Amino acid sequence: MTQAFCSLEGRSALVTGASRGIGRSIATQLAAAGATVTLSYRTGGDEAEFLATEIGGRAVQADVSDPGSARALVEEAGDIDILVNNAGVTRDGLLVRMSDEDWNTVIDTNLASCFYTCRAAVRGMMRKRAGTVVNISSIVGIHGNWGQTNYAASKAGIIGFTKSLARELGSRNVRANVVVPGYVKTQLTDVLPEEATGAMLQNTPLGRLGEPDDVAGAVRFLCSDEASFITGAVLLVDGGLGM
Repeated sequence: MTQAFCSLEGRSALVTGASRGIGRSIATQLAAAGATVTLSYRTGGDEAEFLATEIGGRAVQADVSDPGSARALVEEAGDIDILVNNAGVTRDGLLVRMSDEDWNTVIDTNLASCFYTCRAAVRGMMRKRAGTVVNISSIVGIHGNWGQTNYAASKAGIIGFTKSLARELGSRNVRANVVVPGYVKTQLTDVLPEEATGAMLQNTPLGRLGEPDDVAGAVRFLCSDEASFITGAVLLVDGGLGM
């Protein structure tokens, strides 16, 4: 029997920030590929529970910006083969007006959470000499953006963190990669002014906003055996915006 392309049959996955948007699509695609998915959420419990039922997975509430909560989440998820760090927030504002709280909230939720979950999850992967980590960054982490010094720093940090992690884990056959979405249709982009959306489209060679499934498909590929010789990579899913 021919195996399906990018099959994840028999594997266990943990996806953070999976109640809506990109995280929801990632959880759905990994499940469609055959993985058993644990999805975490901080808010949006009803949405997360509905999705878990729909894809035959389970939903776990956790605040991954807290080291204890992140560790408990990984323990609850069990013996995982795939970790996808997607949880993220924005607290936009000019640097000169940015509060310590807005800076720390974004850094802790977007970047420190990757450290906490990876630290807890990779020990098991290293022991069995198999596993993959995909961390979700942003085009803002590469280009920067007005009013988003905190967000840009967190997303750029994810890239450096993941490259270093890939070097540490490679000898144990554990891979770590980054997916960098461009501007994708989510609740965050839905509220942008029309002129801001127009400027994005003008700078995107493909001339459209991305869909959450565009990002999820890239994540599925990186988690599969078809990507078994890819680690430390930064895959832009941005319609050409990052060229």
